[in-house]
Amino acid sequence: DWSHIFPYYHENIIFQDSIQKIEGKEEFLEMCNRLTNRCEQLTMDISSLVVDRQVVFMEWKMVMIFKKSPSTPMHGCTKLTLGDDGRITHQRDYYDLWGDIFNGIPRFKPIYRNFMHKYFG
Repeated sequence: DWSHIFPYYHENIIFQDSIQKIEGKEEFLEMCNRLTNRCEQLTMDISSLVVDRQVVFMEWKMVMIFKKSPSTPMHGCTKLTLGDDGRITHQRDYYDLWGDIFNGIPRFKPIYRNFMHKYFG
């Protein structure tokens, strides 16, 4: 349940990650609630935090435990932009969705990593 952080978000929040772009607090809350409802357990550990005026950068590890799957750790970074009233107006999340998911699939991990190394590494 992430409801404790919702008051910090502006009504016109713009959220973007590698999957979607969402505009407006209502859509943002719906997205957050969909994620937490899918998970049996969801934790987020923030390992680094940098604040410079109205910009916040965080490095994090989020571990999701789905109802019929092993835990899935995802590593990423977030850039938050604060409005004049101190609430979050923009959130941009960066993470390697497929790499972190495929790392948890024993036979698929080496195939994916070899592909990435061959074409992008």
